[in-house]
Amino acid sequence: MRTPRGPYAKSSAKRQQILDAALAAYADAGSRKVSVRDIAQRVGMTDAGVLHHFGNREALLAAVLEARDAAARAKYGDAHTDPGAGLRIVADNASTPGLVKLFVDVAAAAAEPGHPAHDWFADRYTKYRDSLTAQISDGLTRRPEAHADDPAPSHIDPEWAARILVAAVDGLQLQWLLEPGIDMAADLAALRNVLVNALRADGQPD
Repeated sequence: MRTPRGPYAKSSAKRQQILDAALAAYADAGSRKVSVRDIAQRVGMTDAGVLHHFGNREALLAAVLEARDAAARAKYGDAHTDPGAGLRIVADNASTPGLVKLFVDVAAAAAEPGHPAHDWFADRYTKYRDSLTAQISDGLTRRPEAHADDPAPSHIDPEWAARILVAAVDGLQLQWLLEPGIDMAADLAALRNVLVNALRADGQPD
């Protein structure tokens, strides 16, 4: 891969600098709202100068969430392939309520097809559902009580369990913002165990 040069390299570096500043601003903000001005002041720019690199405020916030995911993967591993990484990331979220609130707010707004983050959220949810489905399916085929040549029950539905887990992540984040004493990672781990055990027992929702 070629290293960007000239004006593009400078623009790319400045964009990354803005994203790093935004992540730091949200991490430091607690429950306080973060403005474009807060981010601009950290990089010595005007509000308009910051938005120039992203197009508008909504696109900037979408890019911040992408950068948040990338930073979490670099620190804790890929939740798509490592269930433990997902729980570690959720546990770490409790230290950055500003970023959790940003995610909840932007996710709701991104339901609109024209929102800059719409496609990113749709793709993100699809990937997480698919990866959780695969992890749950793998856990079922490796259940201790099963023999290697035992077929899995025909009507087990890991896809349903994956959807419930993804929904629980978002719902718990909102509840945690209102009641910070909730242990999101512990609740999700417990729910996953309940769902997997129910599937192993061949218990399915109607």
